[in-house]
Amino acid sequence: MPKFRLISLCLLLALMVSSPLQSFSYADEKEKDEDYYQMMKLFADTYEQIERNYVKDIDRRVLLEAAIRGMVQELDQYSSYISPKDLSRFNQVVEQEFGGIGIQVHIDDQNGRLTVMTPLPGTPAYKAGIRAGDIIDSIEGKSTKGFTLSQAIKILKGREGEKVKMAVIHKGTNKSIPLTVQREIIHVATVLGDTYKEDDSWDYMYDKKAKIGYIRLTHFSRHSAEELRAAIEDLEKQGLKGLILDLRFNPGGLLSQATEISDMFIESGKIVSTEGRNSRNRKWEATSDNTFKDFPMAILVNRYSASASEIVSACLQDHKRAVIIGERTWGKGSVQNVIELEDGDSALKLTTASYHRPSGKNIHRFPGAKDTDVWGVTPNEGYRLRLTDDEMETLGEYRRNRDILDHTAKLDTEFKDKQLNLALDYIKEQLSGKGKPADKEADKKAEKKPAAKEEKPAKKAAVVPAPAGNPLVIRTT
Repeated sequence: MPKFRLISLCLLLALMVSSPLQSFSYADEKEKDEDYYQMMKLFADTYEQIERNYVKDIDRRVLLEAAIRGMVQELDQYSSYISPKDLSRFNQVVEQEFGGIGIQVHIDDQNGRLTVMTPLPGTPAYKAGIRAGDIIDSIEGKSTKGFTLSQAIKILKGREGEKVKMAVIHKGTNKSIPLTVQREIIHVATVLGDTYKEDDSWDYMYDKKAKIGYIRLTHFSRHSAEELRAAIEDLEKQGLKGLILDLRFNPGGLLSQATEISDMFIESGKIVSTEGRNSRNRKWEATSDNTFKDFPMAILVNRYSASASEIVSACLQDHKRAVIIGERTWGKGSVQNVIELEDGDSALKLTTASYHRPSGKNIHRFPGAKDTDVWGVTPNEGYRLRLTDDEMETLGEYRRNRDILDHTAKLDTEFKDKQLNLALDYIKEQLSGKGKPADKEADKKAEKKPAAKEEKPAKKAAVVPAPAGNPLVIRTT
């Protein structure tokens, strides 16, 4: 038997054996098997023809992975194939942990050099004296001139305990200083405050006189609930009276963290439910243990708040625990499971279920959905405040500058975050006794009104947009 035919038949057999068969009558099952056989034969024959007769050699794995990606792309924008070379980075995004030195870097648009945006508090880079604005002159003896971010990250990341040799030029100097930094497991915090305190920890108390806390949640990763509880407990020790939870630009993350965080703020009732074609329907209920309940809350959202962000904001809105402020959210109401392939060397991120808010309303924005349809999470009546694209860019730049760990830097005190200020006004009204949460009648009136027309967001929502004409890409290592 020719080699190529043998390969095709083996591939066909493997695909058929691995496919789960459902129970049908004998005739239906036989017909289904025949259709399945013909489809797999078509795939195997196509694979063989390309490998055998294409104008130049092509790697078999490249062909197979392209076929898998093609299948997945027919499903939806959230399902994807994760190849072995991409799996490590995917896991790092989920876990927010990796072996590295603990800095955020970018290519400076003024000099084109690899530059430190900020070190992360307490990391090897920070302890070694690397500071915001430093130029990384060389890594392992290689000049970084012309380096891409991907090249730099690949060299700087590595196993815990290993050392990396580098040279840096401190901001304001011209001298290249050699450093040897030992890699550690870097934990990227997902719970942030407004500014750093003198001890390099985040300051979560935004208004010290009124005792109003402010916490930003950037992702829902493995330790987010744990980090958030610690931050609120720290605020309570300072006499917390009101809390603003900022979920703007939060693209989502782990469902388990969304349900755990929601449970922190309500004592009973449904948090979220999921329904799938081939997975059992599930419902998450709140418990009364360790609930934060004795202070008013406002949640900030925008058109880039998605998935797990929408679970939390929808839950707390439906239970009247928090007022939602800002603009209508992204509209992602689907659940993806990560299924291991090749004994864990690759993976399939597959949409397996949809989720629904406690009220039963839809969150997912289906293709072709109109602005007047029900999707996403809409801010409470009287608290809708949409920023223009220019305002969004200015907010992003303002936020990045405040996130730099540099106690000598002068912080901008002129910029006004209109959405945050509206949240502050709401909390202060609640504390003064003059305001009251949106009641059922107000909610009914809001439902009757058509939703404000929303601009369609970009296809991906993961980071704060950079100013127009000056794209900024930041990576952490």
